[in-house]
Amino acid sequence: MNLVKFFNDEALQGNHFIFEPEQYETASFELLDVTIGIKFHWERKENQKFKGSLKFLVEDEKLTAINVLSLEDYLLSVISSEMSATSSLELLKAHAVISRSWLLAQVIKGKQLEQSKSAYQSISETKEEYIRWYDREDHTNFDVCADDHCQRYQGVTRQSSELVSKAIHETRGLCLMHNNNICDARFYKSCGGITESFRKTWEPVNHSYLQAIVDNPQAPLSYDLDLTNEAAAQHWIRTSPEAFCNTHDKKVLSQVLNDYDQETTDFYRWKVVYSQEKIAELISRKTGKDFGAIIDLEPVERGKSGRLMKLKIVGSKLTLIIGKELQIRKVLSESHLYSSAFVVDRININNGIPDEFILTGAGWGHGVGLCQIGAAMMGEKGYSFGEILDHYFKGAELKAYY
Repeated sequence: MNLVKFFNDEALQGNHFIFEPEQYETASFELLDVTIGIKFHWERKENQKFKGSLKFLVEDEKLTAINVLSLEDYLLSVISSEMSATSSLELLKAHAVISRSWLLAQVIKGKQLEQSKSAYQSISETKEEYIRWYDREDHTNFDVCADDHCQRYQGVTRQSSELVSKAIHETRGLCLMHNNNICDARFYKSCGGITESFRKTWEPVNHSYLQAIVDNPQAPLSYDLDLTNEAAAQHWIRTSPEAFCNTHDKKVLSQVLNDYDQETTDFYRWKVVYSQEKIAELISRKTGKDFGAIIDLEPVERGKSGRLMKLKIVGSKLTLIIGKELQIRKVLSESHLYSSAFVVDRININNGIPDEFILTGAGWGHGVGLCQIGAAMMGEKGYSFGEILDHYFKGAELKAYY
């Protein structure tokens, strides 16, 4: 049986060529040694199968493989890649709406950038500061990538369950909307107790539906919840306040964490220890600058979740402020810190130079939008998918886009 229309005049087009299935529902193709979790602590390779068309693009002497398929089929894979077959129906429905909304918002944003006369800017650099956020700047030949930079898409490698299909079907065409625009709905693993606003993490644009909220039906007592205040952030991060995502319930966690995700056991609160030698070498290598010995890591600006948006690295030879949150996570880890919501302890200080740094942190991910572990707990507690979306996306409306 022929599975693809092989090379013909229509398939060969300039710097790319396309394989199209003759029988969409039964045909598939396999890519070997696909890297997933790129530059994250769970990075690995796996073989992946896909439905739809396969497009090869040649650019700068490199070959890019692009899978072309329908949005709803894409969602079947995304939800199966991001979630587990044990997930509750309400969690799956909430995630289907979010992933659909996010994808459509990115397609619209990409088209707007193509039409814009000015280049997309994601870096601000002076002698004293290096501020960068990561979003759309490297996705010019396709709508979205297949890894955690966008949302996990691992083809039909992750078998979709009947429940996933049901969630996609029952929410078909539903999107989060605000002022008749599709919401740029974001998600991550664990907020650490309070979510973050969009403008603190990416470009300085205010989305009213992506603001900081407490991940708890009732605000915890005895806490100042404005974590832009350093004392409040220190108290919050060094303790473990009640929150939807503050759980070690294996049943709940298995709904959101795939096998390789479950290698991470501490995410609501976590700790990293660096020797002076290690942190000095790491920062120098990641920034390409010689700071000398690291004297201090000083918070400059935090968001309301406690996540650092600006961090001052004080060295014996150089001082520099870096941001935003992902840049901080990249510089202070071989892969990525779980989040930028952390506090610093300097140990055994001699002549102003610490022998050791201890980073105590909260949460896993950027903290904007839906907290996957928190949403899983909400689903387990009986909340509907609409209530889950209302909790994390204040002011957004659920509407049929198609």
